[in-house]
Amino acid sequence: MTRGNGRTINVKIPTVKVIKALETKLAQIKVDYSKQDELEAKYQKAKEKWSKEIAKFAVANIAKAENLRTNYRSWNNMLNVDFDLITNGKGFPAEPEREFEQIHIHTYNEMVEEIENAIRILKLTDDESVSTSTYNSIARYL
Repeated sequence: MTRGNGRTINVKIPTVKVIKALETKLAQIKVDYSKQDELEAKYQKAKEKWSKEIAKFAVANIAKAENLRTNYRSWNNMLNVDFDLITNGKGFPAEPEREFEQIHIHTYNEMVEEIENAIRILKLTDDESVSTSTYNSIARYL
């Protein structure tokens, strides 16, 4: 770590505290990943409900439609109708948002492996504090 004037700052953090923080973070990552499918299913259900609410809103306000566009596909007998609605947001259903961070399997495996390796290495050291360079390499997990 450096200050604005280029001098290095040495931070001494007890190894035991870093190991405990990494173990806590590892446990949290594993819990978050295990709940991900359940949370995604809830989000998709909320998204489907929102889509239905948007459709009801659009149909109820179709008389106010502007810029009406249609496209008929005779090969599958499908008519696509597209239009714009000018709205101030009142009565407009709010789109649901994911309230969790999606972790892909390769990212999950990489994070778990890196944290577990850091914990193993820190448990092997006799140093009472973690060096700044070591701390910098694991800081994103703390």
